[in-house]
Amino acid sequence: MRRLSKFIYFRILGWKVVGNTTCSKEHIQKAVLIAAPHTSWHDFFIALLLRQVVGIKSNFIAKKELFFWPLNLYLKRIGGAPLDRSSGQNKVETIAKLFASKDEFRLALSPEGTRKKVEHWKTGFYYIALAAKVPIIMFTLDFENKQNKISEPFYPTNDIEKDMAKIRSFFEGVKGKIPEYS
Repeated sequence: MRRLSKFIYFRILGWKVVGNTTCSKEHIQKAVLIAAPHTSWHDFFIALLLRQVVGIKSNFIAKKELFFWPLNLYLKRIGGAPLDRSSGQNKVETIAKLFASKDEFRLALSPEGTRKKVEHWKTGFYYIALAAKVPIIMFTLDFENKQNKISEPFYPTNDIEKDMAKIRSFFEGVKGKIPEYS
């Protein structure tokens, strides 16, 4: 599967990986992975290929209602974890407990929280990383240059303004599949 993914990613689609390509599963067992800009459903497929190309298993969360038979079998196989999104739930703590309950868990999220253009990113990923005491690893979905740039692991310092400025600077100038949503 990895060989096929590399063939599709590099040869057919013409993408490349830059930056921290040595962040293998032996080094980072748990992390919050953030991908931006998230502007299209195509992002999901690029991310699935990327995780095969670099050899890192990643996970995602989705509303528990999506985990019905037989779709739940596929979603769990590709790293999905159900999340109860009903009101009154402390989602940050619930997700941090997911990290604590697993030996290996790398949660991939979109900081925008949607595929549309937003003025401000959601900060849940930041607080999840703080609560779970795991690093944040950033990667771009740069459709203009057909590349995924991967950052070094970044541990949040609890100075959210300073940390978010650093995080946002990593994505500066990157254009997603739908540039006007970037």
